[in-house]
Amino acid sequence: MKRRGLTSTYTIAHFKGQRTACNEAKTANVLDRTFTQEQPLEAIVTDLTYVRVRKKWHYICLILDLFNREIIGYSCGEKKDASLVKEAFGRIPYSLTDVKLFHTDWGKEFDNQTIHEILNGFGITRSLSRKGCPYDNAVVESTYKSVKVEFVHQYQFETLAQLRLELFDYVH
Repeated sequence: MKRRGLTSTYTIAHFKGQRTACNEAKTANVLDRTFTQEQPLEAIVTDLTYVRVRKKWHYICLILDLFNREIIGYSCGEKKDASLVKEAFGRIPYSLTDVKLFHTDWGKEFDNQTIHEILNGFGITRSLSRKGCPYDNAVVESTYKSVKVEFVHQYQFETLAQLRLELFDYVH
């Protein structure tokens, strides 16, 4: 690539892990980096990332099925809160009673009464990454890296409606 003057749009990771390996939450890390699943909906993972719309930050929530790494739920909005995650759950085209495990990081948008009611209502087990350890949610972190390179950085979003439309096209 160097000889031909080509450069990659990917960057080098700069993560520095924490020295402690404790999980201070009451919720266990049930997934424990078992990123290969034998059946659909055995484990779903999620996280949020930010996107600039005009001069403000907006957020994208993606829910992935670890069986085939498919984006099965998505949403975007102005606020990083439980309603964003709930909307992504609402877009999952499968019965939520089939989902066995829901894994995420420490964000308050995932650890609240709204999400707790969804998980309990459908009998979904919750799993939580260790604090400060993105490797526990590596699949979704990697997916967001691809989403930013392939999608987010290719557009200059003027409105939330434009972001919604382009995100729909990207996912489908």
